[in-house]
Amino acid sequence: MPSDELRFAKTHEWVQREGDLVRVGISDFAVKELTDLVYMELPTVGREIAAGEGFGEVESVKAVSDLYAPVSGSITAVNSDLPGNLNWLSDDPYGKGWIMQVRLSDPGQLDALMSRDEYTKFCDSEKH
Repeated sequence: MPSDELRFAKTHEWVQREGDLVRVGISDFAVKELTDLVYMELPTVGREIAAGEGFGEVESVKAVSDLYAPVSGSITAVNSDLPGNLNWLSDDPYGKGWIMQVRLSDPGQLDALMSRDEYTKFCDSEKH
């Protein structure tokens, strides 16, 4: 279960703040919906991204899904071990399954993201 400090986007990415940096990944809800992941495209370190902009994709046996930046900033690191260990996305989505680290350009954007409880309610409404 994710910790309370995580924030979530409606596109199912999560953010965990560590000072002026955030780690970004995709939620366990999204991973379960995709099932059987086979490929992931990581973004490039040093790239500037804007909130809502696509930064990569994840492919399952049933679909290819774009990944969207939940915040704006500069990508400072990527989890280069993740594409070879896609099981981390289902086994530990909020730990080993992180995708990228971003230096925030606007920390206020975090306030627009959902809390864990808000995200859980959002996912419940998506199922119906």
